Amino acid sequence: MAENDTFAGIGDADAMGAEDAPQAGVLSQYVKDLSFENPNAPAIYQQQTAPAIDVQFNIGSNRVGDDVYEVALKIEVRAQAGEQVAFIVDLTYAGLFALRNIPQEALDPFLLGEAPRILFPFARRVLADQVRDGGFPPLMLEPIDFAGIYMQQRAQQEGAIGFEEAGHA
Repeated sequence: MAENDTFAGIGDADAMGAEDAPQAGVLSQYVKDLSFENPNAPAIYQQQTAPAIDVQFNIGSNRVGDDVYEVALKIEVRAQAGEQVAFIVDLTYAGLFALRNIPQEALDPFLLGEAPRILFPFARRVLADQVRDGGFPPLMLEPIDFAGIYMQQRAQQEGAIGFEEAGHA
């Protein structure tokens, strides 16, 4: 495979004007892990109460090759109708991203903010289809501001570090 094949779809560096211009591209997206549980079927379908939905998510990234990173968006959904669990869905949806000439300080904001934003619509569709195929109305999650959450967590971490340093002065 030629070097340029690795970065298919992210532009030719010569056409972009510089060999060292920052480049980012999606190489592939995939379901890494998917689990659907319907522990109280068929009784749950007789339930008249709309289920309460709890959604948790986590983002992870790791370098898997030269200039290639995997970003995994893990979404866990638990629906509870009264005392009964309606369904539980665990989805890990991932993507491979080619990043070339990205400054070190911009890596985490891209991998933990922008990349999950790119993956989310596809993960949301997989999740909605899975819930529908389990016999429930499709679950359409609201968009999530991953970049905003990243920035908020970063500010909290820096505040905690600043507080610790101030306490030791």
